[in-house]
Amino acid sequence: MSALIVEKAGPQASVQDGGRFGVRHLGLTQGGALDWLAQHWANWMLGNRLDAAVVEVTLGGLHVRCEGEGWLALAGADLGATLDDQLLEVWRPFKVRAGQRLCFASPRLGARAYLAVPGGVCAPLLAGSCATVAREGVGGLDSRGSGLQVDDRLAWQGEAGAVRAVPPALIPDLRAPARLELILGAQAGGFSGQSLFDAFNQAWTVDTRSDRMGLRLTGTALRYEGPGLVSEGIPLGAVQVPPDGQPIILLNDRQTIGGYPRLGALSPLAVARLAQCLPGETVSLWPQVAYAAQQRHHRQLRELSGERG
Repeated sequence: MSALIVEKAGPQASVQDGGRFGVRHLGLTQGGALDWLAQHWANWMLGNRLDAAVVEVTLGGLHVRCEGEGWLALAGADLGATLDDQLLEVWRPFKVRAGQRLCFASPRLGARAYLAVPGGVCAPLLAGSCATVAREGVGGLDSRGSGLQVDDRLAWQGEAGAVRAVPPALIPDLRAPARLELILGAQAGGFSGQSLFDAFNQAWTVDTRSDRMGLRLTGTALRYEGPGLVSEGIPLGAVQVPPDGQPIILLNDRQTIGGYPRLGALSPLAVARLAQCLPGETVSLWPQVAYAAQQRHHRQLRELSGERG
């Protein structure tokens, strides 16, 4: 069995897969890769299941030593990854041999890189997933929600089912402004007309107070004027507006219920794009109808499956 041995863990490196589903009624959240699209492409490059476990590297700082040989693949952010001090290209597979060192420096473009290994990282499952959720203490290599630690062993079995690079035309453009499509929710009508205008006609700034639970935006405050609410289920990408009027976009490690009014929810593709935004970057919200967002999502899934049109 080949493996990568962690020599330096970095600030927020963890094992993530497609996440847990069918368990939110138990209070167990979804987890999984924040940029699911980059995760899927990383696995696609090796012929893995698209939701196979990968290493999510946030902001860099991860150093690993190769134990054995094989093909790996890297997608998502450019974190200045090097193999024996040679810069690696993102969105391409690369071969490693025993004794080589793979290191992630700091963000050059984007926030999160995804490292895939043949067949996926070997990790114990809970509720069908090994996704690391620190807040709930589940998943990861130790099954207790811990991020990667020095001397951890990221093992895999077998060889890559296929080795291929992502076609250039299909690589997400992380240099383009982040324009996030948002499907309005039932509570949108409770916001003032001015607030609805402001929501979609200003540049929002990504706040430093952001993590895998939620990403805060700062800008002109939004005002909710509707009736009081009881707590209800929270979907991925929900845009909650607390009393200070600054939206919080809830991500994979979110709580399962909440009582703040919601402007709506981001589409899955918008969530993936948002996951690559660094603190201080600006984003805009783009109102979209559910059908159009679904069409874009289905088109992306067809590209991952090799279909066109």
